[in-house]
Amino acid sequence: MTLNEIECFILDMDGTIYLGEELIPGADKFIKFLKNSKKEFVFLTNNSSKNSANYQQKLQKLGIDISQNRIITSGEVTADYVKKRDEKASVYIVGTEKLKEDFKGADLKIKEDKEEDIDFLVLGFDTSLNYKKLWDAHDLILRGTEYIATNPDKVCPLENGATMPDCGAIIELLHTSTEKYPYVVGKPNTLMIDYISEIFGVEQEKIALVGDRLYTDIKTANKADIMSILVLSGETKRGDLERAEQEPDLIINSIKALYSSLV
Repeated sequence: MTLNEIECFILDMDGTIYLGEELIPGADKFIKFLKNSKKEFVFLTNNSSKNSANYQQKLQKLGIDISQNRIITSGEVTADYVKKRDEKASVYIVGTEKLKEDFKGADLKIKEDKEEDIDFLVLGFDTSLNYKKLWDAHDLILRGTEYIATNPDKVCPLENGATMPDCGAIIELLHTSTEKYPYVVGKPNTLMIDYISEIFGVEQEKIALVGDRLYTDIKTANKADIMSILVLSGETKRGDLERAEQEPDLIINSIKALYSSLV
């Protein structure tokens, strides 16, 4: 499968389309090209601290105007996963209010008290994290509550090479106290690809995933047997490739180079 034969591009956001509040050069031109060529595309992020409406607004501020249904978050897919497991499930969420909105949108019951009847503990990229939430999660895990995380990302990339702790870092903290790991829905779980393929009606063999992380983006694509395109504009640097377990189909400096390869 060549680049020009790809019918749907799955685009990571943090580190691929933008860094923090800065658009990566060429990203807007690439999206405009995809629109004009009538190729399918969807933004897919493991970042569950915001929902698709937030990301739509952020992209719009950065000069990219797209419909909300072209944005998929790990929070949305996690809510869908829980809903398919038990449509009447009660859920304790260690996450932001935006993540809770994804679960409320799926008509799932949100519980705030760990002593209530809780079917699932969901851990997200929680920028509102406090000690009570950690302690509640710790107790629920040791109690045997089914434990799910939205994503395994250790850090979230920011401008100028800075990072902030992401969901994967919180997973490790709770593993230290409980010796338990969660079931992770987000990349590299291929549930994300299945979800998109079903919604957009595109055969998986005609999909390419573009992202900046070897252990999530590239691993997901390789596991799903779709084209994997690594950009070096985010977390992964060229030196990381020497010891990488995952081998991308294509390595480029940024989304700008992908645009140049297609026009």
